[in-house]
Amino acid sequence: MNTVLTLVERGGIARSFHIDGTTVAKIVPIVRTNIARESALMTDEALHYKRVGAEFAMHGHVEHRVKEYGRTEYTDAGERVKVNTNTVEGFYSIFKRGMKGVYQHCAEHHLHRYLAEFDFRYSNRVALGVDDGVRALKGAKGKRLTYRQPA
Repeated sequence: MNTVLTLVERGGIARSFHIDGTTVAKIVPIVRTNIARESALMTDEALHYKRVGAEFAMHGHVEHRVKEYGRTEYTDAGERVKVNTNTVEGFYSIFKRGMKGVYQHCAEHHLHRYLAEFDFRYSNRVALGVDDGVRALKGAKGKRLTYRQPA
């Protein structure tokens, strides 16, 4: 079975990792390396995140096992924070549809490439001000464009 850990910034970018398992030793270093300590960490109820969550400005978690999918909390400063995992679940919804509908088969040794593609698509989407034309130009930056006469 392939295990994927994806970190998604609300209203921002996604970063996915193909990992060997779901142990604390595999997950926590990725979380520590890739998330700023000033961030609010939102997770499910998995115990993997309990200790590392204390290192962040806030750690909100939802308990799916009791049918909780989101709630509102207030920080010490009185700021309203939505606690849910909808952002990462939305990313996985797009990823799964792509894998089932377009690609249909992915060898494990290529999984990181598919993840990178979906991370790029998610991180360069219209909601972030990137349309198809801008996305195409980003890929051409620094490359020499040539014109070839049709035969």
